[in-house]
Amino acid sequence: MRIAIIGAGVAGVCSAYELAAAGHQVTVFERRGSVAAEGSFATGGHIAPALMLPWLAPAFPRPGAGPLGWQWQRWRQQRKPATQEAQDRLLQLARFSFERLQALRRHLQLDHERAEGQLVLLRQDKDQKAIQAGLERLQRLELPHRLLDAAQCLALEPGLNPEIALHGGVQLGVGEVGNTRQFCHLLRSEAQRLGARFRFHTTVRSLEAGAPTRLVHEYTPTDEQLGSSPRRNEPQEAGDTQPAPLGPQEERFDAVLVCAGTGAAPLLKALGLKPRWRELHTLSITAPLRVLEAHPHLGPAAGLLDWQRQIGIARIGQRVRVSSLPRPHALELKASTLAPLHETLNDWFPGAMQAGQVQKWQGSHLVLDDGLPVLGASGQPGIWLNLGQQSLAHSGWTLACGAAAVLAHQISGKTASDMHGSEPPDIRGLDITRSA
Repeated sequence: MRIAIIGAGVAGVCSAYELAAAGHQVTVFERRGSVAAEGSFATGGHIAPALMLPWLAPAFPRPGAGPLGWQWQRWRQQRKPATQEAQDRLLQLARFSFERLQALRRHLQLDHERAEGQLVLLRQDKDQKAIQAGLERLQRLELPHRLLDAAQCLALEPGLNPEIALHGGVQLGVGEVGNTRQFCHLLRSEAQRLGARFRFHTTVRSLEAGAPTRLVHEYTPTDEQLGSSPRRNEPQEAGDTQPAPLGPQEERFDAVLVCAGTGAAPLLKALGLKPRWRELHTLSITAPLRVLEAHPHLGPAAGLLDWQRQIGIARIGQRVRVSSLPRPHALELKASTLAPLHETLNDWFPGAMQAGQVQKWQGSHLVLDDGLPVLGASGQPGIWLNLGQQSLAHSGWTLACGAAAVLAHQISGKTASDMHGSEPPDIRGLDITRSA
C-alpha cells in the first residue's frame, strides 16, 4: 500500500517505521525542517505505563490549571465508567508500548540517553493521602510500585537534597526517561533504511477521503532557504527526498495517517470531523549538569515527578531537564514564567544545573476532555488518526511505539492475532467516535 503520514513527531516517526517494516511504501510530510521539531522537541521524556492513569492528578479545582469550567468538565469526564474502562485498555496499550520500545532499542541498538527509574516525590503526608485511591488502583491493575519513606528515596536518588522536607515517594516498577528528539532521529534513519521517505518543509493543505485518498501538499521553505543559494543545491539531511516544486501538489494514497498534533485540527475540520479538542502547552528547561568531584551524585539519576508542584525532573545524558505538566494557556518564556521550574530543581538538586547554558522550550499539543488519545479509523474512508497521546503526567513517547504498531496492524488489514509475538492490545473506546 502507498501510505502517507502527516507529522514527524514521535508518533509520526514510530508510525513510519512500523508501516515501512510491514512492507508499505511510506511518505512522511512534515512542515518543519526535521523530525521532532515541534511538540516532541524538548518534552520531559518520561516513559512509564503507570503515568497513563490520572491517579497523579491533583484534586479539583487546582489554581493555575485552567478555567474552572474546563477543569470541572475534565474531572467529570475522567470519572465516567466508559472513560475508566478506556483507561484500563489504554494501560494495556502502554504496557505493550513499553515492551515494544525495549525491543526496538535492543534490535536496532538505539542510544537515546535513557536512564531507568521513575520516582514520584511526596513532600507531605497529605500528598500521600491524596493519592491513596490512585495507589489502590495501581494495586488492582497489578502495576508494580513501591511506597518509600524519605530515607529510601534518598538511597534511590543520592543527589536529592537531604535538607528539604520530604515525606516519601512512590517508586514505579516500570519506567525510564530519555531523549525523545534523539530517539526520533535514530528511528527515522531506520525507517529510511526500510524505504520510508521524509518530505520536510512540506505542509499538507487538504485531504479528501476516498479510495484512494487525495492529499494536497505544498513545499513551504523558510525565507533563508529561498535566498541567494539555489534551492535544490541546499544540503539535505541524508536520505531525504528532494523538495517538491513550488505551489500546491496533489498525490493519491491508499491510506493517510494523521499524526500532526496541533496541525491536525484544521485538516479534520475540513473533513467534517470536529472533536472537542483543547490545546495544552508544556514548558521545559534543559541545561548541562555541573561536574564536581566532591559531589559525584549531583543531579538526578533518572526520572522524578514532584507531585505537589506537578513538575517533572529527568536526567538526559549529562544534562538535566525540568518540565511542567500541560496547562491550557501558552506562556512567555521569561524569568517569571520559568521560575517554578528553576525553584523546583533547586529544591531537590541545589546547584546541579549550569545556569548559564539553559535551553528554554514551550510545546503545544491537542487533548480531549477525557485525557485519552484518538487512535484508529476516522470514519472517513482511507483516513486514520494517531493523535492526542500527551496527557496529564506523561509524554506522548509512553504510547508512541505501541500505538504505531497497533495502527500499522489495523491499516494493513491483518487479522492474525500475532503481533510482535503477542496479542494486539484492544483499543476500543479510544477512537474518534467517543468525541462526536
